[in-house]
Amino acid sequence: MSEMLDKAVEQAKRLPVDQQNAIAALILEEIADERRWQAAFARSHDTLEQLAAEAEQEDRKGLTEALDPDAL
Repeated sequence: MSEMLDKAVEQAKRLPVDQQNAIAALILEEIADERRWQAAFARSHDTLEQLAAEAEQEDRKGLTEALDPDAL
C-alpha cells in the first residue's frame, strides 16, 4: 500500500462507521470506474486504429484543413 493511501486509511479508521462506509463506497466505485474505462479503451483499439488510418488517407488526398486554434 502506498504511504498516501495508508495515511488516508488510518485517518478514515478514526471516523464513525457510516462515514467509513461512505468513503469505502467512493473508493470502490472509483476502482470499478477505472476498470470500465480500461476495458472500454482496450476494446476500442482496433476502431481507433481504423479511424487514424482513414484520417491519414483523407489528409494524403488533400481532404483536410490545417487547424487554426485562433478560429476555434
